Amino acid sequence: MERKSQVQIPKDLLLALFQYHLARNEKYLPEIEKALMEKLDSMVKRQLYTTFKTAPTEEEREKARQEYLNKCGMHENFRW
Repeated sequence: MERKSQVQIPKDLLLALFQYHLARNEKYLPEIEKALMEKLDSMVKRQLYTTFKTAPTEEEREKARQEYLNKCGMHENFRW
């Protein structure tokens, strides 16, 4: 059986989700969308970093490292 990972979200986002879904208050939608996109971006960066550190081949590590640095917005002149 595969272990499911858990994701933590800020309390403000949880409360906004409650307001949107349970109270049908649509004024929270832009806030929710922004927070979820930030969380998704954070998760993708974390996965790329993990791959960079644990990939079995040098090519896979370098590819993940470059993708991670691109996602972080690291200018190519500052990379090693």
